[in-house]
Amino acid sequence: MMQEAREQVWITGIGLVSSLGEGVEEHWRKLGGERCARPVIDPQQFAPYTVHPLVDLDFAKQIPRTSDQRQMERWQRTGVYAAGLALEDAGIAGDQTLLNTTDLCIAAGNGERDLALDSRILASLGAAEERGTHLNQALATGLRPTLYLGQLSNLLAGNISIIHKATGSSRTFKGEEMAGVSAVENAVNRISAGQGELFLVGGALNAERDDLLLGCELAGALHGGPYRSVWKRRDNGGGLVPGSVGAFLVLEASRHARDRGAMPYARVSRVVSDRSRRGAGDAAASAARLFGSLKLGSRAGKVGVLSGASGVDPATAEELQFLAGLERRGFDPVVRAWGNVLGHSLEAHFIAGLALAAIAISKEAFYPPFDESEIEKLDRIHAQRVLVTLFGHWRGEGLGLVESVW
Repeated sequence: MMQEAREQVWITGIGLVSSLGEGVEEHWRKLGGERCARPVIDPQQFAPYTVHPLVDLDFAKQIPRTSDQRQMERWQRTGVYAAGLALEDAGIAGDQTLLNTTDLCIAAGNGERDLALDSRILASLGAAEERGTHLNQALATGLRPTLYLGQLSNLLAGNISIIHKATGSSRTFKGEEMAGVSAVENAVNRISAGQGELFLVGGALNAERDDLLLGCELAGALHGGPYRSVWKRRDNGGGLVPGSVGAFLVLEASRHARDRGAMPYARVSRVVSDRSRRGAGDAAASAARLFGSLKLGSRAGKVGVLSGASGVDPATAEELQFLAGLERRGFDPVVRAWGNVLGHSLEAHFIAGLALAAIAISKEAFYPPFDESEIEKLDRIHAQRVLVTLFGHWRGEGLGLVESVW
C-alpha cells in the first residue's frame, strides 16, 4: 500500500486562461454555480465563423520584460502566462531548487503566419517570370529572423524555461488534440515509473487567427453560421468552434508533494490513448477498449464525464455511441462538454478538461449542464471521480481518469 501511495500522480497546480477569465477561482465562479455561464463568443470578427476570444490579460504580470513579450507570438504569450499561473498555484514559482528539477511536457502546434507578407507574396507571384526565384527572394527579404524562430513548436517550452526558470528536461508533442493527451500521458507514466517527480504540462491555442480558421475550414472541420453547442451542430453540418485557451498543470509524485507540504486538487489515476482507423464505429470501439483498461468495472454507478467533444462528425456521434455503451456497463454518465463554454482548443483541449475535472473534485461538486440538450442531464453529483474524454476531430482517442486523493 505504501508503494502504491508513493506512485500517485497529484495535480498540485493549475494555470487556466480562456474566454471566461483566468485562474481556478474565476473559472469555478463562472462554471460551478446553479446555472452555467453563457459562452463568451465573437461572431463578427471572422464571420461567418465564431470564436471564443481570450479574456484581456495583462501579460506583464507573468512576462515582465516588453522585449520578451515582443519576440513571442500570441499563442506563446498565452502559454507562458498560463504556465506562470500553474507554477504560482503550486508554490513553485521563484523556488529555483524546485524549478531546476521541473520537467516540461508541452503540447504545441505550429507558429502563426505573417498574413500581410503572405498576401503580398501571393499577389506578386502572378506577375513574376521566375516564380521560384521570386518566392525565395521575397521570403529572404520579407521574413524577420525572429518570425522564423517564432514558428518553432519547441519555442513555447523554451520561453517558459527562460521566463520562469524551469530548467528540467523538456519534451514537446505535436499532433493537434492528441498532442495534449500524449504530453500528460508521458508525464504520468514517467512519474509512476520513478523517472521524475515534478512536471509542468500544458499547451495553448490562439484561436483568433485567420490562418488557423483557414486550416480548419480546408479540413472540413469548422462550424459556420450561428453559434450552436457541440451537441446541436450535427443538423447544421457539424464542426468545431475554436477557443483561445492556455492550460497548464503541475503534476507531482505524491511523496514529493507531501515532503514539501503541497496540497493536491486531485490525482490523475491514469491516461490512456489509441488511434483507430476511423472507419464506421472504430472510434467508439477504441474508446470502449481504453475504458476497459481503466478497470472501473466494480465501481459502477454515477460518474462525472467531462467530454472533449468538438462537434465534428463522425467523431462526436461516435463519442455519443461510446457514452451509451457506458450505460450498458452499469455506469450512469453525467456528461458535460467543456467545448460549449471554452471552445475547442486543439493541443490545449485535453489539458483544460483535466484542469476542470481537478477543480470540480477539489470543490466536491460537479458542474451544471453546459448546454440545454438532453445529453447533459440536470444531475448534480459529488464529484469524486471524473472521466475526461478526448476524441480528436480527425484522429486519436484518449481518456483520463481524475479522482479524489482523499
